Amino acid sequence: MIKPFLRSLIHSGGKKLLRAVGAFQARHSSVKTTPFLPNNSFSCTNLLEESWEDIREELDSVWESPEDIPSFHQISPDQARISKGNNWKTFAFYIFKSPVSENCKKCPKTSRILASIDGLQNAWFSILAPGYRIPPHRGPTKALVRCHLGLQIPDASRNCWIRVGNQKQYWSEGKCMLFDDTYEHEVENGTDEYRAVLFIDLDRPMDKIGTIFNKALLSIVKASHYVKDPLANLAKWNKMLNRRQREK
Repeated sequence: MIKPFLRSLIHSGGKKLLRAVGAFQARHSSVKTTPFLPNNSFSCTNLLEESWEDIREELDSVWESPEDIPSFHQISPDQARISKGNNWKTFAFYIFKSPVSENCKKCPKTSRILASIDGLQNAWFSILAPGYRIPPHRGPTKALVRCHLGLQIPDASRNCWIRVGNQKQYWSEGKCMLFDDTYEHEVENGTDEYRAVLFIDLDRPMDKIGTIFNKALLSIVKASHYVKDPLANLAKWNKMLNRRQREK
């Protein structure tokens, strides 16, 4: 078991190393490296937008039992600075290509769609409580591009926003939003309704050199506690839920 101080040191050092190679990755990227990217950068955005109502239906189904959905930091302790209380819940399908089988079975339509997307690394429902703000932070690597598919967006949508770099955008139900999370970004839900998106990380399209580099880099990330801990914690969480259901 890694002691908290040593874990924090390794995590911090790893992030610095990943960010240090960002300029190299940007030079070899086949898509824009701006804060937000056009949706036609990835063909899967069409599929996601065409399928959003089926995905929303399965979100509604799992949201019938919000107490069964963990907060982000309960699964990934590295997110404790930006995830507090029960304000940011996540229902995971994939963590760095590893499927969360229990959750995939509960949402078969969403799982089939996700399984068909080339280069998918991470995917989960990201559910933000009314009035909650995710403070400024940065993702660790340019090897990925983030996609949000709007599923449940508050009526007062102009009070629910994301800032990436110096640009601010707003979600729309059934529409994708692509961005580079290595830019500083923050989120605010300044409404009295929940906001939910399908949160996806995709392999950044690269030239040949960049593809080889990113593949090697992500293999190292996948071997770290940054990935292993969430997978282990999800397995424990779902085991607890199954035991609770058997006892009813």
